[in-house]
Amino acid sequence: MHMKWFLIVFLAVFLLIPACSGSGDKEQQPAVFKQEQEIQGITPKNPVKIKLKRSAKNEYSWEISGDNADEVIKTDKRLKEGLKE
Repeated sequence: MHMKWFLIVFLAVFLLIPACSGSGDKEQQPAVFKQEQEIQGITPKNPVKIKLKRSAKNEYSWEISGDNADEVIKTDKRLKEGLKE
């Protein structure tokens, strides 16, 4: 008889604990909302655009454009190093 009551009480507690802990969901919603705002605030990087040209003498030149000057310089450097090889 005691085992039956113990089992009933155990199941009742086991089933009530998740129902009472609904406040955890409220705490997670602002964090998810905050992450969505952070993702929306990130602007994608515009790629560096390269226009490759070849002259009649089979010599190559290029025009590089982009929003980030550092990326333009790095790209130009990589192109020059590629021609040396």
